[in-house]
Amino acid sequence: MKKVLVAGATGGIGYALVNELTARGIEVIAFARGEQKLTALLNDNHLVTIFPGDALVKEDMMEAAEGAEILFHAVSFPYQNWLAQHPLCIENMLAAAQAHSAKIVLADNIYAYGFQDQHVKESSAKNPQTKKGKIRLEMEKRLLSSDIDVIIAHMPDLYGPLAVNTILFETIKGAAQNKNAIYVGNKQKRREFLYTIDGAKAIIELALKDKAYNQNWNIPSAHPISGIEIESLLRGEQYRKKIMSVSAGMIALLGIFNPFMREMKEMMYLTEKPVILNGEKYEAEVGPVPRTPYKDGLRKTLEWTKEYLAEKTNK
Repeated sequence: MKKVLVAGATGGIGYALVNELTARGIEVIAFARGEQKLTALLNDNHLVTIFPGDALVKEDMMEAAEGAEILFHAVSFPYQNWLAQHPLCIENMLAAAQAHSAKIVLADNIYAYGFQDQHVKESSAKNPQTKKGKIRLEMEKRLLSSDIDVIIAHMPDLYGPLAVNTILFETIKGAAQNKNAIYVGNKQKRREFLYTIDGAKAIIELALKDKAYNQNWNIPSAHPISGIEIESLLRGEQYRKKIMSVSAGMIALLGIFNPFMREMKEMMYLTEKPVILNGEKYEAEVGPVPRTPYKDGLRKTLEWTKEYLAEKTNK
């Protein structure tokens, strides 16, 4: 693997992928809509070629992918736009992969699994009950039914540098500002949160192995953790304000006025009945799953968030 494309390079997992790939000496075409943000983040990396473009425009994706052996899909869209935008993005990426004889690696979430009663294996039946889960499953099926070599990498909720559109970011942001914060869901429930850098390392290890293609893979976190435990770790970083739990009912109320919250409502089942990923397949066929302790991952994310908020304030 000498040269790849990362679509969604300015998002949390996309940025982590770019940094991890170039740390291994791999050239990266960093593809995202915002040229200014791409330049600010990646212009100093000599192994990165910045390519501003829109994943929803086939010609942009085709041009950006020229010379890439693997196309990493780390593109995100607002919840309310998923139905219109995600399938189109997949078709554009498939067209680009076909044109350039490239493979595709999808950085996926856990929504397609639907309700589950135990640690979820890749072989577990997928029966999503939500609109967004059904969209993710259709994306997966479309990729696997193509004649392109693909990897589907399922990851839990993310946290880390640049992962600002995630559930845990709202908690970390409050702590970084030393203000009262919110925690989405029941603080008693133990759930998985994956550090973006761990996710990127695991995905790249898969992408390097020919035998990993045309399969689903689970990438679990260090271990499930409760909101109470996260609060305790933040207390260890000298955070002393309150963290308030946000329930499904509160999300539903906010959804009356806010389109994002309206879409968030159907995913709140994950905060009450979490999907926990089984990583035995990865460990048996690839090796140990990267597992940064939450204490270290939260500290690094907190430090990044403080810098990020300070920069926003000074602009």
